[in-house]
Amino acid sequence: MTPPLLRLNISADYPKRPNVLRGLQLEVNTGEIVGLVGRSGEGKSTIAMSILGLLERRGGRCRGEILFQGRDLLQLAQKQMRQVRGRQIGLVPQSPLSALNPNLRLGRQLEEAWRAHRPGKPDARALMASVSLPSEEEFLRKYPRNLSVGMAQRFVTAMAIMHAPPLLLADEPTSSLDMITQAEVLRLFRKLNQERGIAMLYISHDLASVASICHRVTILHQGEIVETGAVGDVFAKPSHPYTKELIGAIPRPAFQSESGTLALAQVLHEDSAASVMDNRDLRIAKN
Repeated sequence: MTPPLLRLNISADYPKRPNVLRGLQLEVNTGEIVGLVGRSGEGKSTIAMSILGLLERRGGRCRGEILFQGRDLLQLAQKQMRQVRGRQIGLVPQSPLSALNPNLRLGRQLEEAWRAHRPGKPDARALMASVSLPSEEEFLRKYPRNLSVGMAQRFVTAMAIMHAPPLLLADEPTSSLDMITQAEVLRLFRKLNQERGIAMLYISHDLASVASICHRVTILHQGEIVETGAVGDVFAKPSHPYTKELIGAIPRPAFQSESGTLALAQVLHEDSAASVMDNRDLRIAKN
């Protein structure tokens, strides 16, 4: 059996907040999109920062084991982690405009992100086209302030995938977007998964977006994983009270069937997640 691409077994603390995460276990397989769901303050971003080796910069401490491609990231020196961040694990942050340098043109920011790991320059035109952004030189000469939030989210996604990482961490990537732009970004993530085989840990409190692109969902509550499983199974028949509470908070008329059973998985998940899984199975068969 092929081992998971990413396997966590961790606990995490902050100086005034012990046990933010307690014995948390989570796995992401190659080519899989896993949704991590929980309300604000549950520890979702702490998980992302722990994976990237950045939790200490926030005053936190992570202990346990983070296995990525067979290596324990918690045992790597910072110099080694700098080679992992960006090149092998990409990050799509919550606030794209805040993540960009306001004083540098877009093309310059692409080049600097490229040279952090490789010499030369990236194929900017192809990279922009891959995320449905203009590939002309005029666009690359713009500053972040010239972008809409949706375009900025696509641009930081381009920066996250430029080194073809096997894993992408998407930390609340649609929280600041309007509904139409959310749908566009989710289609982009689905495309990257289907066409490039990029696995994702998709962190969100938005069950609808999780249902639309994820293979599996993991529910985080008070620093612990309380439920995990296939999206359709968990959303249709949640077993933990907290999961039931999350699903129960969704407006009922839009997602309820005649029998009273929540039909969120069927409404949002059937085409997108099934097609992602079909593509993943096809890649496995080819290999």
